[in-house]
Amino acid sequence: MRLGVLDVGSNTIHLQVMDAHTGARPSPTTNYKVELRLTQYLNKSGTISAEGIKLLHEAIAAAVAHAQENNTDEILAFATSAVRDAKNGPSIIQEINERHEIDLQILTGDEEARMTFLAVRRWFGWSAGKLLMLDIGGGSLEIASGIDEGPEATLSLPLGAARLTRDFLSGDPYNSKDVKFLQSYVVNNLEEKLPAILRSHDANHFVATSKTFRTLARLSGHWFNDNPKYLDVANLQAMTSKLAGMSDKARAELPGVSPSRAQQIVAGAIVAHSVMDVLDIDRVEICPWALREGVVLRRLDWLQS
Repeated sequence: MRLGVLDVGSNTIHLQVMDAHTGARPSPTTNYKVELRLTQYLNKSGTISAEGIKLLHEAIAAAVAHAQENNTDEILAFATSAVRDAKNGPSIIQEINERHEIDLQILTGDEEARMTFLAVRRWFGWSAGKLLMLDIGGGSLEIASGIDEGPEATLSLPLGAARLTRDFLSGDPYNSKDVKFLQSYVVNNLEEKLPAILRSHDANHFVATSKTFRTLARLSGHWFNDNPKYLDVANLQAMTSKLAGMSDKARAELPGVSPSRAQQIVAGAIVAHSVMDVLDIDRVEICPWALREGVVLRRLDWLQS
């Protein structure tokens, strides 16, 4: 069957169309993406502005049309932290579902971590042993650990790259005091919120997924001639200082860094380094599968049951 996975995220509205069958690897066919950056439309009262809602409807209408043009059998639509945390999120979801005739669901942080972990487990297989997974999105950080397909522990924190950039970083290049304050803020949050079961994870395999980590791994390969399938914490520490001292324009000229990603890659690097340091992880392996693949795999499992 052909499934359309519509991801209403903090950075992008992304439709990925996949051919998927029980027992087979999901095969991407086409995708449609709009860089909306919903976090920029969150006002001080915690609601998404009228302009943001308008642009969101336009992006979803175009994504649904793309799915229909490509003979999609079903659209699996979900929203993550930007809509999840907005005070008017439920009313926005209701209006979207009525207007576009889809079933957009808000994922909790725990659900997001669990579905991403499922994708990571299926990618690496049982031989990888106990996994510890890290995922930095636009609005939140997810951590999960376990030996089965479902993690034994998950944590979702509002430490996404877009959110932190909006709330803490200013200037071009960024103000060094802001950068240091953000580093302390992230570490303090992790030290306070990490449960003991994740601190003493005793994992065999450390994995990172999604765009922020993939971009950082590619930059590590560019600057340190490292394998872009991996990301070392020592390289990450050096990269964080280097990226923080660059202008938006200079960062946007780096390989794999889009103009929109250039603004938030510093915050992403700070979160990545902080969580690896706090959890005493020297190196992570980059997984090409993430939340969207996890949503497809969960749907196929449900259809088989």
